[in-house]
Amino acid sequence: MDLWYTEKQTDSFGITAKVKETYVREQTDFQDLSMIETEEWGTMLTLDGMVMTTVRDEFVYHEMVAHPALVTHPNPENVLVVGGGDGGVIREIMKHPKVKKAVLVDIDGKVIEYSKKYLPTIAGELDNPRVEVIVNDGYMHIHDHKNTYDVIMVDSTEPVGPAVELFTKGFYQGIYDALKEDGIFVAQTDNPWFKADLIQTVNRDVKEIFPIVRVYSANIPTYPSGLWTFTMGSKKHDPLQVEEASIPEFPTKYYTARLHKAAFVLPKFVEDLIK
Repeated sequence: MDLWYTEKQTDSFGITAKVKETYVREQTDFQDLSMIETEEWGTMLTLDGMVMTTVRDEFVYHEMVAHPALVTHPNPENVLVVGGGDGGVIREIMKHPKVKKAVLVDIDGKVIEYSKKYLPTIAGELDNPRVEVIVNDGYMHIHDHKNTYDVIMVDSTEPVGPAVELFTKGFYQGIYDALKEDGIFVAQTDNPWFKADLIQTVNRDVKEIFPIVRVYSANIPTYPSGLWTFTMGSKKHDPLQVEEASIPEFPTKYYTARLHKAAFVLPKFVEDLIK
């Protein structure tokens, strides 16, 4: 008998993957965590029934959270990642030699623990000496660190459970205050097919706080609809003003210097959402 994992993305739509083995199924203090081996996507981390990452396609999300902001900021020495306990965004940040310190704050230590064990190609930089890992509430960390970071990246789940407060205007204001005078933040902001209202709300809230706001997208096949958006808020630096020739070469599988500006070219129906 075949075993399949299904993520119900709406009440009437989902995706499914054939499972080879289940490594972990645990109710942590914060969420339902599973680490499973799939036929198509390799090892897969799920939280509360939602796919967080897979070995096969993780590079798209992690590269697109990290690199657009880091090449936009001229000197991103101190970087914060809220969430992201799998370590993928940290791995990409470590490709930038200008970064002196990256702090990861995830509320659920079990995500970090199991990612190190079952997702070593993703979590492999969590022990880098330039990285500090803190198991705590990212919302409170930001509140307690005014004018501290050059770049803040919000690598959260969808707005359910402990991640709900990471999609509020108060959180974005806290991020603004935690950034230095020319700071940049970026957050994953879900998909325009099923979460159009969320994208509109986030865009409106961020525009009321940051003078420069840009939305960009990427294709991530195991995320709902496959079309994923990210929202960047910046105090001074515009990602659309970055010269392609100024972007240094570093190893990637999705992000490139040529793709940088192209990612901000949105389908019309997504453009219409954020007008």
